[in-house]
Amino acid sequence: MEKVIVKGYEVVLYWDKDDSIYVAEARALPGCMTHGDSQEAAVAEMKVAIDGHIEVCKEQNRAFKKPMPMYA
Repeated sequence: MEKVIVKGYEVVLYWDKDDSIYVAEARALPGCMTHGDSQEAAVAEMKVAIDGHIEVCKEQNRAFKKPMPMYA
């Protein structure tokens, strides 16, 4: 398991041996997960997923955790 920062959010990357894919999960944004054939692909998809997650939260007036201040 590896951790990276994407758009100010900590993202956990791990290998799913059952599906043979890398999974990326932004745990501060429940349900915000992506996957890819490589870690780079999973992170690239995560950038899009974070934007989409936040956009939907704003549209639905739902609270969401803000990015870490040092990265915002």
